[in-house]
Order: sequence, then structure tokens, then C-alpha cells
Amino acid sequence: MLSDTIAAISTAVGESGIAVIRVSGPEAIASVENVFRSKTKLTEADSHTVHYGFIIDPKADEKLEEVLVSLFRAPRSFTTEDVVEISTHGGIISVKRVMDLLLEQRDIRLAEPGEFTKRAFLNGRIDLSQAEAVIDLIRSKSDRAFSLALKQVEGALSRKIGELRHMLVETLAHIEVNIDYPEHDVESMTTEFIKQKCTLTMQGIDDLLRTASQGKILREGITTAIVGRPNVGKSSLLNALARENKAIVTDIPGTTRDVIEEFVTINNIPLKLLDTAGIRETIDVVEKIGVERSKAAVDEADLILLVLNHAEELHEDEMTLLKQLSGRPVIVILNKIDLPQQLDRSEVSRYFSDDVIVELSAKTEEGLDHLEEAISKLFFGGELESGDLTYVSNVRHIALLKRAKQSLQDAYEAADTGIPIDIMQIDVRLAWEQLGEVVGDSAPDALIDQIFSQFCLGK
Repeated sequence: MLSDTIAAISTAVGESGIAVIRVSGPEAIASVENVFRSKTKLTEADSHTVHYGFIIDPKADEKLEEVLVSLFRAPRSFTTEDVVEISTHGGIISVKRVMDLLLEQRDIRLAEPGEFTKRAFLNGRIDLSQAEAVIDLIRSKSDRAFSLALKQVEGALSRKIGELRHMLVETLAHIEVNIDYPEHDVESMTTEFIKQKCTLTMQGIDDLLRTASQGKILREGITTAIVGRPNVGKSSLLNALARENKAIVTDIPGTTRDVIEEFVTINNIPLKLLDTAGIRETIDVVEKIGVERSKAAVDEADLILLVLNHAEELHEDEMTLLKQLSGRPVIVILNKIDLPQQLDRSEVSRYFSDDVIVELSAKTEEGLDHLEEAISKLFFGGELESGDLTYVSNVRHIALLKRAKQSLQDAYEAADTGIPIDIMQIDVRLAWEQLGEVVGDSAPDALIDQIFSQFCLGK
């Protein structure tokens, strides 16, 4: 409830320079005042000030911790409520002692996951798309993904959605006037007027959806399976891309028995690399399980890096892989170019074009930049769109935009068939509501609860 005062640890638990405990609500200042000793009384202090002192156990009159307390008075805070942030020494014991003492106060309870951000939303500080972007900021795996999330936190997407909804409100208002006062032809309220407004709004939605695939990749990353026969250099490639030894590399075929995961960033594109067991026929029970997991990883991957040995002729298993993967998003890597060539590249070119065939050495890292360029070109045509664009990256937002566009398309087609405008109004209003659900204006409570449950405690 918004009338409660809540508290939670807002920094990761563990050893660190400092840790921060956040308290928000109507009794935040008074409750912290009860356990804080300083030259300044918090209840009399100005907003946006920092105070040095000690957390005291009032029952035992014992100092528990040396702290800095930051004070933010309503409505000039993240939640728009009174907020107190206590900076303690980093460490499990120090934070626990302060947190336990705060929760002993009658007016404070432990916050739920995401409750601070939820209060900011419910109090009108941010809308739902901005709140969801806070999660993206925390989970960003590249500079570009962080910049994308920051723009949305600042309201870039909200403003675009607001402009589209305003256009639909004008349309709905004209329809209402035409229905209520048919004797007045307000702005020539005809089917052509409705079609014009629907077209303009659909164009605006298309502009947002145009970069949706790029935004989704920047937000979630590309699940990338590294596949090939044993001992072609899959683990060496993962280590080279990760810039550290994550996977065991030996000359013994079949060293990798399970799928190894690692996140890397290439040209500002986050990749979730899956180093798989070598795909071959085997009677080894453990290796066979690894091969089956490798095949499952291939089925789920957004991108497949098929590694072939440049220093060996194509094997029958590899010919099968080339045929099976044709038509999938694949980059074929001819590895070990530091060794004499034995592989006939023309055999690979029968299944894949030259722009997705890359020659490199995972051992010396020669040609690794060509692989990075090929990945960027495959998903982004070589480079990302202009930084001025508003990217839509959230799957929920993309689905709602597509549904809103379909509703407007239905209204447009209804206008073409001469259906009465009060029927068209239903589809236009539905599109307005679907766009409103992006920013939370018309989102159901269950959806709001579900979204904020994904947040970490203390955010």
C-alpha cells in the first residue's frame, strides 16, 4: 500500500566500498531519525542534503554503524515520497545490522521487488514504459543497449506514443461530434478523414517498428551456437571472442561434453555464446548426451557459427551439417588458417554465400575482426540505425504496437466498405487503448504487478 513506509537494500549484497539502504514513505524521515544520531535533526533538515552520523540501537544505546544519510523530501524524489538513503560500509554484517534495526521500527516494512519503481509509476513520476526501461538499464550488456534504455527512461518512447494517441483522440472527438450532431459536418467528417488519420497513425507506428528487431537484439542479445565436429576449434573461438580462457582446449577430440555459456559484446552487439559439444556419431554415453544438447542449442539459436577446419578436407558429418543449416542464420567459419589449407572452399560456397564465410585463426586471432563485421552485417546491414531514432526493444511494446496497427487497419478497411462511423469508432478507440497500454494508461493491474515483480529487491 502507498500509505506504508518501505525499506530495502538497494545495492548488491557482498563486500564493497559502500552499501545503500533505501527507505520511502510517509514515515521515512521520522523512522530513520529514531535510530540516527547526528549534529542535525533529519526532521528539520532541508531536502537533498547529506548528513554524517551513526546508526544507534536505541534499546541498548549502542553504535551499530558509521553512515552517511541522504534526505529527499516529497515530491522531489524518485518515488515522489519522502525518501532516506543510508550509505553504510559495504559488507554483509554491517548492512544486515542496519536493515534489521530499521525493520524493527513499527512504521517500516520490507519492500517488495520493484516496489520503489512501482511507487514512482503509481505516483505519476514515470510511466510504464519508463519503468520497464529501468530494468533494461540494470541488465544492459553493451554501451548501445544502455544508451537505448536511458533514452526510454528519459521518456523518448513515451513522447512518441503520446503523439500517436493525441492524433487518435482528435479523431475520436470528431467522430463523437459527428454522431451527436449529424447536422454539423465538423471538418468534413467523412470516411476519408478517418482514413487519413488512420494512415498517419499507422505510419507513426511503422516508424517505431522499423527498428524493433534491432532494438530487441540490443536489449536481449543474440543467442549464438558455436557448432561443428570435435577438435575444429569451437572452444578456442569462444575463448578468443570472450578474450579469456572460459573453455578447456586440448588436442583430444570430444573435450567439451556440455554446452558452455558466455556473454560477449561484438561491435556493441551482445551475444550469448553457446560452446557446444562436437557433433559426431559416438558410443560414449556422456558425449552422446552432449551431442544431443548441441543439436537442441542449434534449434533454439538466433545465430549459428558453424566452425570447419581449414586444414582438413570436409568430413561427411560436416556435409550433412551444411545441408541441414542451409537457410538458417549461419556464419561459416573456416578456422585454423595458420595451418596449410586442405579444405575446398567451393564446396562450402554451394550452400552459403561468400559474405557469410569467414576465414580466421582462433589461435592467433587473425581474421577475428572479419567475423565481427559479418555478424554486424547479418543483423544490422553493417551498422546500427542513427542514434537519434527511438528504438522499441520490449517484446510487450512490439506486440501492442502491432495490435494497434491492426486495429487501425480494420478501421481503414471498414471506411472503404461504407460501414457506419460509430462502428469504425470501436477500432479507433481500441488502437488508442492498446497504445495506452504501452505507457500504462490502460494497463490492467495484473499486468502492472507482473512487470514490477521482475525487478530486483530495492529497486
